[in-house]
Amino acid sequence: MIALQRLNGEQFVLNSDMIEYIESTPDTIVFLNNGKKYLVKNTIEEVVRKAVKYRQLCGQALQVVNREKA
Repeated sequence: MIALQRLNGEQFVLNSDMIEYIESTPDTIVFLNNGKKYLVKNTIEEVVRKAVKYRQLCGQALQVVNREKA
């Protein structure tokens, strides 16, 4: 889950696994694989960076669990 900001400044949390693609026209639009789309203040680079960081954190947590089982 990543925190994003709507154009009015309101924050919301989005499941980054649902992102299909992102456009900048010049506002950033996040398109989800269920057909929904969100207009956000964040840049494309910010959204991608947050999604990558989230996935890295998930991967680290899995590695810790695997080490404990070994």
